[in-house]
Amino acid sequence: MGIYEELEWRGLIKDISSPELREKLNAGGMTFYIGTDPTGDSLHIGHFSSFLISKRLKDAGHNPILLVGGGTGLIGDPKPDSERPMVTKEEVQHNFDCLKKQAQKLFGFEVVNNYDWYKDINFIDFLRDYGKYFNINYMLNKDIVRRRLDAGITYTEFSYMLMQAMDFWWLHENKDCTLQVAGQDQWGNITAGIELIRKKTGQEAYGFTMPLLTKSDGTKFGKTNGHAIWLDINKTSAYEMYQFFINSEDSKVIDYLKFLTFLSREEIEALEEKNRTEPHLREAHKALAKAVITFIHGEEAYNTAVKIAQTLFGGNLKDLTVDELKQGIADMPRFTVTDEQPLVEVLVTTGIAKSKRESREWISGGSIMVNGEKITDPMTPISRSQAFNQEFTILRKGKKNYFVCDFQ
Repeated sequence: MGIYEELEWRGLIKDISSPELREKLNAGGMTFYIGTDPTGDSLHIGHFSSFLISKRLKDAGHNPILLVGGGTGLIGDPKPDSERPMVTKEEVQHNFDCLKKQAQKLFGFEVVNNYDWYKDINFIDFLRDYGKYFNINYMLNKDIVRRRLDAGITYTEFSYMLMQAMDFWWLHENKDCTLQVAGQDQWGNITAGIELIRKKTGQEAYGFTMPLLTKSDGTKFGKTNGHAIWLDINKTSAYEMYQFFINSEDSKVIDYLKFLTFLSREEIEALEEKNRTEPHLREAHKALAKAVITFIHGEEAYNTAVKIAQTLFGGNLKDLTVDELKQGIADMPRFTVTDEQPLVEVLVTTGIAKSKRESREWISGGSIMVNGEKITDPMTPISRSQAFNQEFTILRKGKKNYFVCDFQ
């Protein structure tokens, strides 16, 4: 099975510019690029799904270039419903430096910055050397532009298409790049670049897009509790990432395995069967979490995430270090309590229990654990001296409901 057929099986090809690209991809030897704007100081799991396709192509004999758009990032790709807020040059440069370091560590690709070729172009040259190749009717017909016409679109946003086309042309002329790969929402920008290269050089360039990774309701994959899943371990811990993948939708987990891992077709089909016949074992989810976390953060971080998960759901909390506990409690509900406050009052003042009567029933019935130990005396004080690192106390109600108490 050639690389094109593998990408097709994994569901990673949405649009393709030319039928002959199939043979070219299978033959190897193409220089291609994939880009992102530095809108943040870390890549997230959505970027990861896109950049993995670059590694697949590299392993198949192609030459990848990662473009981090220090120039286009100052303009902003048009959103479907509103204009992006402008960011400062200093912020864009900071984000570029962070993304470059992160991407090179993860993937080892050559990283380029389109600000390097934009900074010396004046407005007259821009119009004469590039603007004249774009027909306004052609640009208005692009999906993202057409969707914004009723609400209004600024000339700045409208020009973004030209800038991305210029990127493809510049890389074609200076890096012998003949292929652009991107998410399906970039199809209009890719074809604009192909047209610019054809008109300025008479040569053929190619492009294909991959489907956006989504949840079953159509929303973007990669967020939990409204927060993105970042590749920077200081922004999203390995444990938080583990929980995200373990809790993936059963109906989508096989798609995620195809998009986000290098597991073989045979391995994925075996996991698909297990997911169908024994979904309670969550074998596919565990394989997904292991593959992604190990690739991004290494085996040690993955093992730590598993240790935290297993301990929180049945082990001894004292087996975890304070740092491991802090990973585990990051998304738990938190309350501030008074030192030496009785447990029966803590449950009520925090809202965990509706009344003292309910609180006493839970405690005397053995439903409440404090720092991993079952407490049956309602008047047991919750004290800073007994807290982990004298910072926080962990309450558990039943088997799965955790709460964190910080002290005033």
